[in-house]
Amino acid sequence: MLALSLGLVLSGVMLQGLIQEGQNGQRLARLLRERAVQRRTLALVKADLAQAMAISPTPQLEQHGCGLAGRLPVLHLSTAAGAITYAVGPAPSPIWRGRVLMRCGPSYGLDGQLSVGAAPQNRVVIDGLASAPPQWLRCGDMLPAQGSSMEQLAGSAAQAFSACLDPQSQLVALRLVQEFQAPAQRVPQRIISTALAGGG
Repeated sequence: MLALSLGLVLSGVMLQGLIQEGQNGQRLARLLRERAVQRRTLALVKADLAQAMAISPTPQLEQHGCGLAGRLPVLHLSTAAGAITYAVGPAPSPIWRGRVLMRCGPSYGLDGQLSVGAAPQNRVVIDGLASAPPQWLRCGDMLPAQGSSMEQLAGSAAQAFSACLDPQSQLVALRLVQEFQAPAQRVPQRIISTALAGGG
């Protein structure tokens, strides 16, 4: 009886360890997948910035080609193909997780260039953005040189998509904050990515 009891306890401990190992693997896979999506999102924003002729210091005051539906315009770019606006806020439909980042502007053609003269399209770029991210108060630390100052765009430091502009160099610091609920975790997993890009 004693050997049987010890065997059952040992089997239970081993089973618990295997379950926990599987959950850790799922959590890591999800984390890597979300980080890859964030990298692609920031690469798109950087590609748009590279084609910008002007970056608005007041995106909330600009004319936008799409209805924002209560979302905050954080980045507004003037390009040869038309204006591009990135806005953060509620999802346009229940198929998206939480808050989203939307891009309103000309689409890219098969040649990888912005389509000139086409009507602006409003598309979700990334979902699952954090509803209450930490304030981003030190975006100026991303500047390579001293003596410049970053201006927060549209008061976005408290948003899950934040942007700061250095008026002199036209460099833009970007931050994305996502959250997702991992299996068997009470606290949501938070993923933060940052990037520095220059206007064209």
